[in-house]
Amino acid sequence: MPPPADIVKVAIEWPGAFPKLMEIDQKKPLSAIIKEVCDGWNLPNPETYALQNADSTNFYITEKNRNNIKNGSILRLTTSAAQMAQQLHERIQSSSMDMKLDALKDLASSSRDITFAQEFINLDGISLLTQMVESGTDFGDLLSFTLTAFVELMDHGIVSWDTFSVAFIKKIASYVCKSAMDTAVLQRSLAILESMVLNSQDLYQKVAQEITIGQLIPHLQGTDQDIQTYTIAVINALFLKAPEEKRQEMAHILAQKQLRSIILSNVIRSNKPINDEMAHQLYVLQVLTFNLLEDRMMTKMDPQDQAQRDIIFELRRIAFDVECESNNSGSIEKRKSMYTRDYKKLGFINHVNPAVDFTQIPPGMLALDNMLYFARHHQDAYIRIVLENSSREDKHECPFGRSSIELTKMLCEILKVGELPSENCHDFHPMFFTHDRSFEEFFCICIQLLNKTWKEMRATSEDFNKVMQVVKEQITRALTIKPNSLDQFKSRLQNLSYTEILKLRQSERMNQEDFQSRPILELREKIQPEIMELIKQQRLNRLCEGTCFRKISSRRRQDKFWYCRLSPNHKVLHYGDLEESPQGEVPHDSLQDKLPVADIKAVVTGKDCPHMKEKGALKQNKEVLELAFSVLYESDEYLNFIAPDKHEYCVWTDGLNALLGKEMTSEFTRSDMDTLLNMEMKLRLLDLENIQIPEVPPPIPKEPSNYDFVYDCN
Repeated sequence: MPPPADIVKVAIEWPGAFPKLMEIDQKKPLSAIIKEVCDGWNLPNPETYALQNADSTNFYITEKNRNNIKNGSILRLTTSAAQMAQQLHERIQSSSMDMKLDALKDLASSSRDITFAQEFINLDGISLLTQMVESGTDFGDLLSFTLTAFVELMDHGIVSWDTFSVAFIKKIASYVCKSAMDTAVLQRSLAILESMVLNSQDLYQKVAQEITIGQLIPHLQGTDQDIQTYTIAVINALFLKAPEEKRQEMAHILAQKQLRSIILSNVIRSNKPINDEMAHQLYVLQVLTFNLLEDRMMTKMDPQDQAQRDIIFELRRIAFDVECESNNSGSIEKRKSMYTRDYKKLGFINHVNPAVDFTQIPPGMLALDNMLYFARHHQDAYIRIVLENSSREDKHECPFGRSSIELTKMLCEILKVGELPSENCHDFHPMFFTHDRSFEEFFCICIQLLNKTWKEMRATSEDFNKVMQVVKEQITRALTIKPNSLDQFKSRLQNLSYTEILKLRQSERMNQEDFQSRPILELREKIQPEIMELIKQQRLNRLCEGTCFRKISSRRRQDKFWYCRLSPNHKVLHYGDLEESPQGEVPHDSLQDKLPVADIKAVVTGKDCPHMKEKGALKQNKEVLELAFSVLYESDEYLNFIAPDKHEYCVWTDGLNALLGKEMTSEFTRSDMDTLLNMEMKLRLLDLENIQIPEVPPPIPKEPSNYDFVYDCN
């Protein structure tokens, strides 16, 4: 007979005694189980004891998490969380430096457990720690462990960040501003400042008054990548929370302090490989920098503004090497005719008043800024493109003005200008850190590519959209290899000619025209259920392998993970917390929690997820919303997920829907269906190559008048 489901067999340790093997009845109150254990060792006052996991976490067992206990678990009888909190609260106030240091070490370790953290916070422990920091009497390891305990306690989200005094902020800021500071103290101080800025607009104002970019820059010039990462994170937080009117000013300061070149030299081109957290912070900085273009991108040109119209005159002057005519040179009609002719050569849509072309947003005035930059800084290339196309009369001219406007809009879409950075993305491009005007230089390379592709396609004005599609594909394909410099990006584009793009397209997809006849379509419909079943099995197999998910909270850089996987019999979801990102699969028996598939009521995604309805730092980010899904079980219980990427999101939502007997509707399923179906069709029709397949089946011949022709084998 198997043991009852509510009985768990465990071993319980106690210092100086042999471990006790016993069965825990999960229906009994936890206090009764602790009393039973204490009685076995003749320990008085069982209410002062608690059970703890005897693993690296040392987390307390509570009524809320006791269901995580598995058969074979090793537990430890220890002092209760309330008693431990009281003892540590007293010990960290000891006059003995050695005792105080030991107490702070224990506090830093214990504070990772939310049960202990709650008890310590109830004793006003956070205030005690902040007073210790404000007093300035602790330094070295004492200060390091004080700040570590503070960070761990605040990480649970129990106490609001708005409660801290200016004196505390000044003290933390002073640790960051000092030139020679203990690495651990500096690291914790930077983490605290980042959290303050991200979680409170009021604290942002106070931190911004205490910390300058000039004081943060030196930390990037060291060799410690963790310190560099925390420093960039603080700069990003200040950038993100700054009012719009101050962001341009802050960007100007960053340029003055040569932040870009310092990051390029000391981080991107250093000998150390860039870890995921650093890659994320560089990505965030890249996004926030490009978002400075949003204002110009969404600003329409005012046709009556003379200063703006002068930019168009400057484009005309550089292209055709003409001096601005005085008001008396020729008649008004003659000058208008001359302007109209030149604006047509420049490729504007509106030849009479090209200012109208820049009233479309996006890209607004940003397109005109790019054109002027190209004309001034790459004058030879600009003049060559304009004159080359203005002299053509075969309707194959590439309109520079229209192309520049559409290209600027496309580049903004590719770089997602104006969108908040994603919480899980590490997609930074080193080449954008190699130039102070990287977006403009990016445009200059791409406008020359567009002109080259236009000629290769022998395009006319009717082919404009086709050319733009090819150019977008060329740019996105070149970006996928993450070029280290703009020259490397340019070289990659040279190898992605229109002919090469056609070859790549041909190799990546089959010609659909051969598969439109009715017999072929009928065969596809017949094969489709088999392919769908194959995809379903693949999704379920992937769920059985499991996935590591990152926990999202107010502090980004906590690197807390949890793992979820499906049992081989497809009946139970196993999940549990991890200390670090796993290198391979996590076995079922190491995951504490279980959710029977039969208990799952529904799967919801995006804004319908409970964890996406919360208000918090970056919680409403569009990309995070696209990766969020939740499993509803019982009446109001949810298991909330944020997938690491779109691929895992599709795998899990497909797999969960398959478990519930629902249709798999992700774009990943559609893509797999197309790929596998086309491959299967090719294999089945291999023997019919070069044979014409009729649209209708051949007629069935009439029955013969007699069957005398049949041979009698007997």
